[in-house]
Amino acid sequence: MEIVNVKEEARRLIDKLPENCTWDDLIYAIYIRQGVEAGLADVKAGRIRTVEEVRRKVGLST
Repeated sequence: MEIVNVKEEARRLIDKLPENCTWDDLIYAIYIRQGVEAGLADVKAGRIRTVEEVRRKVGLST
């Protein structure tokens, strides 16, 4: 498993934000980053479903 220095990654994230960003902008950026990381971990662990599988499960298959 790759070791990530969270403080360094947070600094990089902050550096990418505009100078006039708000606390809400920062929180949103962190939220999105965490979601992407979780999604990538799911893919790596094989926890994925096709669109067709999901549609079938919720009764939307055509």
